[in-house]
Amino acid sequence: MKILVLTQYFPPEIGAAPTRLASMLLELHALGHTVEVVTSLPNYPSGKIFPEYRERFYVRETWKCIPVHRVWLYAALGGGLARILNYVSFSVLSLWGLFQANKPDYLFVESPPLTISLPAYLYSRIRRVPFILNIADLWPDTIVEMGLMGKGIAFRLLLALEKWSYRRASYINAVTEGLRDTLLKEKNVPAEKLLFLPNGVDTQKFRPQPADERLKEKLGLADKRVILYMGTQGLAHSLDNVLRAAKLLHDRSDIHFLFIGDGSERKNLERLRHELALNNVTFHNPVPLDQLPTYYSIADSGLVSLRALSIFESARPSKIFPLLASGKPLLFFGGGEGARLVQSAKAGLVIPPENPEALASAVTHLFQDSALAEELGANGRRFVEDNYQWSTLVRNWVASLLANGTNSWRSQGLN
Repeated sequence: MKILVLTQYFPPEIGAAPTRLASMLLELHALGHTVEVVTSLPNYPSGKIFPEYRERFYVRETWKCIPVHRVWLYAALGGGLARILNYVSFSVLSLWGLFQANKPDYLFVESPPLTISLPAYLYSRIRRVPFILNIADLWPDTIVEMGLMGKGIAFRLLLALEKWSYRRASYINAVTEGLRDTLLKEKNVPAEKLLFLPNGVDTQKFRPQPADERLKEKLGLADKRVILYMGTQGLAHSLDNVLRAAKLLHDRSDIHFLFIGDGSERKNLERLRHELALNNVTFHNPVPLDQLPTYYSIADSGLVSLRALSIFESARPSKIFPLLASGKPLLFFGGGEGARLVQSAKAGLVIPPENPEALASAVTHLFQDSALAEELGANGRRFVEDNYQWSTLVRNWVASLLANGTNSWRSQGLN
């Protein structure tokens, strides 16, 4: 099977989408399928095109074993006109990249942004191939609830685009059970169009291992109990409340919060760290995917944080899974499907969102009970081994796709 992936975000960028797609595509390749990618020149989460790609319109390269076609876009973060230009420029120019790639059996489209369903549909009709719309976040629901957009004309246009996209896609793929239920019950997506591929983890790459003491020394964390937050630092993550919890723990010189990543909120968070005079918080730039296991090795606990918004009831953050696979007890600072997963795995402590006092108390409790921390870490490792290995998830997803493919092609006149 040949799969062409259209996504605005891909390694060396960091974040949920690049990490998830990288793992998924490597598994597809390992299963013998042919994969190509059309994406943008790397720019996320800094909002600036990476130096080695600047002043270029189109780049064809190989990532790992996968051909990648990169096109220019207007790089930007945040909201407003700049972000609209960011999405629209990629949606338009991605067509160039799509027609540089080989004809696939399926076009797999990563959303958000939902705007790329437009070039995806156009390409699918011209090349006569079905396209799969992967829903990792509901647009426009998420951006409205987060306060990034009002319910004006732009909202109504996005609602229309959402309905149109769901009708035109051959399949809709959901990454969480909550999203799947919402698509079925609230968005009226027919059950026969729905696929399910949840986030997973490579349990060979991410596994329990001794702490890299040289890395701890390099980061100035020798003899510290490290709480690791790995990933995007954005509006969705309520990280200001994590810093306020760190303030409550300022008298615990052995506890340190380590943030690895970047995002639209990083500057604000660093400003807050200065205002709160925190010496138990460190921010470091993103690291390459291949280096992630070493950073997980120095963590005594992982941290996942989400704002208290109803839209996150269906969220299952991808950063959960490498932490669990690495045998780390998890502090889940939020609610919804992600919290329920951690509780069912008995792999961590769930803390009410946006409650710094409760988070500080949970940190103290976890680090006072080494037996509990060890038990939670071991439970998490077993849980992902049994349920969330990428190899099993992708194999099952492919079987489901192929079992239904012929009927979909015929119904759309694509055979």
